Amino acid sequence: MKHSPSRWARSVALLAAVSILASCGLPRVGPNKREIYAGSVQREGDAFIIAINDRVTRVTALTPALGFTEDFLNAGVVGSDTIRPGDTLGLTIWENVDDGLLVPSGGNATALEEVQVDGSGFIFVPYAGRIRAAGNTPERVRQIITEKLQDQTPDPQVQVRRVAGDGSTVSLVGAVGGQGIYAIERPTRTLSAMLARAGGVTIEPEIAQITVLRGNAKSKIWFQDLYDNPQFDIALRGGDRILVEQDTRAFTALGATGAQARVPFESETISAIEAIAQVGGLTPTAADPTGVFVFRNEPAEIANQVLGRDDLIGAQRMVYVLDLTQPNGMFMARDFVIRDQDTLYVTEAPFTQWNKTIAALTGTLGAVTTITSAAETFGGTGSGG
Repeated sequence: MKHSPSRWARSVALLAAVSILASCGLPRVGPNKREIYAGSVQREGDAFIIAINDRVTRVTALTPALGFTEDFLNAGVVGSDTIRPGDTLGLTIWENVDDGLLVPSGGNATALEEVQVDGSGFIFVPYAGRIRAAGNTPERVRQIITEKLQDQTPDPQVQVRRVAGDGSTVSLVGAVGGQGIYAIERPTRTLSAMLARAGGVTIEPEIAQITVLRGNAKSKIWFQDLYDNPQFDIALRGGDRILVEQDTRAFTALGATGAQARVPFESETISAIEAIAQVGGLTPTAADPTGVFVFRNEPAEIANQVLGRDDLIGAQRMVYVLDLTQPNGMFMARDFVIRDQDTLYVTEAPFTQWNKTIAALTGTLGAVTTITSAAETFGGTGSGG
């Protein structure tokens, strides 16, 4: 029995199409579950693949440990009247004589405005000499000046007031309403009050971090902690530098999700289920809910706890697996904490690749039919000629 040329051509074309698909593969978003498991330590790979359970969730639930050190927490509020080097004082002196030492003829008082405390902590007052101001209050400086002048002019009356100067200031930069240098005054002697003076925080409070630098010391807290933990509303010191910035942590989402991108954290902690939701959820026509993976370089101390061993040294490649179809799968995803630099990857469902294969074959066979028809037409034309 002879086969017709058209059937023979279709068979050859089908075999060729299947051969091409088998050799070249089909487009996809990334590795499938089988390929990921092939890279496990158990199969001579270099990554530990761990199914997420309650114990793994507890061991890996780490968040950045932010908080002020004891030196910051134990610093008392600075007396608002204490004079420091660099401060500016306003002085006014009255004399009970017509021709006084300082008061011009016909006047009864003289004002020595903008008298700055020098770097050594002293001020100079005519006829009173060089007076130690730093470390004293305005009242004590008033007494010292009075004692110095009363031997030269009868019953001098002295008024001393502290004008905010550069001897007790802090600098604020970053995400605040008004960056700049601010004097520490009675209403702004604590961190929260100074932030309010600078116009407040201009980014989302949930992702705002505050760093305070004091000399060589440095501490950082979450902005929310200022109000959740009143002890973090520390007293300020002259020369403090305050930086307000956005949380820089982020994770990467790839695979069969609504979006593939590097995603910044939107709160202090993010669970796996929140991370999935943040990128638009699983792709309903392609995602495999049994293949949700979190890739992470885990510190040795945590990796040892997760694996129940104590011989690992250095960061370990860990792949955590979530199966959202399990009875408690959603709870596990809700409790598992995503960390900085994690990669969240969702595999494609097997039927997705099958659909792609069928679609590719269907398209290929359509092309084969066209070629076959053309061949038959050409053959028919040739035989007729």
